[in-house]
Amino acid sequence: MPARTKDWLRQAKRDLDHAENDLQYEFYEWACFSAQQACEKAVKAVFFHLNADAWGHSITMLLKKLSDHFTIDESLINGAKNLDKFYIPPRYPNGFDIGTPEDYFTKEDAQGAINNAKEIIQFCESKIS
Repeated sequence: MPARTKDWLRQAKRDLDHAENDLQYEFYEWACFSAQQACEKAVKAVFFHLNADAWGHSITMLLKKLSDHFTIDESLINGAKNLDKFYIPPRYPNGFDIGTPEDYFTKEDAQGAINNAKEIIQFCESKIS
């Protein structure tokens, strides 16, 4: 196993913990972004495990590229599509015409993002172990 694979997976899990803490303290926008980051890192860990290149931030596209090596369930792709929406808007006030990200992200968004992240991270971990 390449030397950094476990580091990337470990950080992915820590980012997921961060998302869960953000949910608890009602930082819903940050919970969504942290869940996205967790998955991006977990999927990239699988690429590193395969000694393959992983470029970009789209979890959807990264998972589709992994389908050359593994069967990727459509529910994981759909979860990735949801998470990809949380890469930029939760972080920047100009992601919306008016207001700040805090005004637009809900508890349901955060919980959904965390649930999607858990499924994708579990899938990634199963391919590395």
